[in-house]
Amino acid sequence: MRPRIVVKIGSSSLTSSEGGLNMEAVGFYAGELASLRSAGYDVLLVTSGAVAAGFRKIGYASRPSQLHEKQAAAAVGQALLMRAYQNAFAGHGLTSAQILLTRTDFASRKRMNNASMTIDELLKQGVIPVINENDTVSIDELKFGDNDTLSALVANLVRAQQLLILTDMDGLYTADPRKSADAKRLDEIEEITAEIYSAAGGAGSSVGTGGMRSKIDAAKIATRGGVPVFIGQVKEEGDLLKALEHRGKGTYFATQLASLPVKKQWLGFTSSPLGQIIVDAGAEKALLHGGHSLLPVGVKRVEGHFHAGDVVEVRNAHDECIGRGIVNYDEEQLQAVLGLPTGEVVAKLGEVHRLEVIHRDEWITLK
Repeated sequence: MRPRIVVKIGSSSLTSSEGGLNMEAVGFYAGELASLRSAGYDVLLVTSGAVAAGFRKIGYASRPSQLHEKQAAAAVGQALLMRAYQNAFAGHGLTSAQILLTRTDFASRKRMNNASMTIDELLKQGVIPVINENDTVSIDELKFGDNDTLSALVANLVRAQQLLILTDMDGLYTADPRKSADAKRLDEIEEITAEIYSAAGGAGSSVGTGGMRSKIDAAKIATRGGVPVFIGQVKEEGDLLKALEHRGKGTYFATQLASLPVKKQWLGFTSSPLGQIIVDAGAEKALLHGGHSLLPVGVKRVEGHFHAGDVVEVRNAHDECIGRGIVNYDEEQLQAVLGLPTGEVVAKLGEVHRLEVIHRDEWITLK
C-alpha cells in the first residue's frame, strides 16, 4: 500500500481577504498535491473555504455571522470550491472526489468505518479525496476548528504517514513574530505542553475560523494516534514535498506512539461521554502506568446518568481528565459499590457481567 499523506488547507490560503476563491492559489495547491502523487504517495486533501467562497456570490457584503447565513453561503460555496478543485486536478490528469463529514459521522463507529472503506476504494482507484465539513447541516458553529481537528481525525482514520497542516505562518513561535522581534520559531516539538499552548496565541485571519491553538489541538490528536504533524507554510513550487521530507518552513510535531485502532480513535476523540467517574490516586496510577483495568475499589464518585456499554470520562482527584472508557456498570450499580473490594462487590450485587468498571481493552489514556 502506498504511504498516505493528509494535507489540510485553510480558508485564508484559498480565498482573498474580501472573500471568493483565489483560483491561482487553488491551482498552485493542486499542483503541489499532484507532485506528492507523482512521488509515490496517496494524498487526501482536507479543505476549508466553502463559506468564504460562497458568501460574496450569495450576496453578503462580508462573511456572515448567523448560522443559517453561513449554511446558505456554504451551500453555494461548496459547489464552487469542488468545481475549482476538479478543474485544477484535471490539469494534472487526476480525478478528485467530494466527501462531506460532520462530527456525528465520527461519533458513530459504523459511519466511521463506512467513510474509511469509501476512502480506501477511492485511493485504490487513484482518486484524490477532497474532504470538508458538511457545513450546510452542521450545527456546531460550522467548525472542527477550521477543519484542523477534522484533518487530524482523518489522518488517524486512514493511518497516515504524516499530516501536513498548511497555514500563512511558517510554524509556531515562542511569541507572535508580527509583534515581537525576539520571537523564535519552534522547529521541533516532542511533547505538547501548556507552554506550547501559551505560545500559540489567538485566531488568525478574518476569512477563516481557526488559529494556531486549534492547529495544536489537531497535532495533539494526530500524534496521540501515531501520526507526526507539520504545521507551516507552502508558498513556492516544491515546498509541499520539502515539508514531507522534513525540510519544510514550519514546525514538526513528533510522535513515539503506534497508530491507534479505529475503536480507540473513536473512544478517545469522537465518542460522546454520558457521565464521569472520579478515581483515587491508586486507580489513576494503575490506569495510566500499570496497564490495569479500573475496579470499583478505586472509584470515589460518579456523576451523570449512564448504563453499561456507554462511554464515560474518567477524572482524577484534581478534576483532570485522564481518559475515557466503556463502562460495565449502570450508574445506580456503580453508586452502590463505590470503593468496595471485588469480593464485596459480588456479595452486594450478586452476579455481575464483568467485575471491572472499565476493562483495559475498553480504555484510552488522554493525559
